[in-house]
Amino acid sequence: MNKSEKSSPDKKSYTVTEIQQMLGVSRPTAYKLIKQNVFQSIRVNNSIRIIKVSFDAWLDSKIHGGNC
Repeated sequence: MNKSEKSSPDKKSYTVTEIQQMLGVSRPTAYKLIKQNVFQSIRVNNSIRIIKVSFDAWLDSKIHGGNC
């Protein structure tokens, strides 16, 4: 990821590595969450992108609403 992607306020998606870092989980755990459809994701070529608004809403619900 380059510098402009990190600082872009209008970013629309996260990478698996980014959610892994934000949640402090392993790569297999990040993929497990994606497979469970706890937030929206799309496949772009050979990579997976997690929809930012979906992930942020899910994370907010976990922070303010209870268990993971």
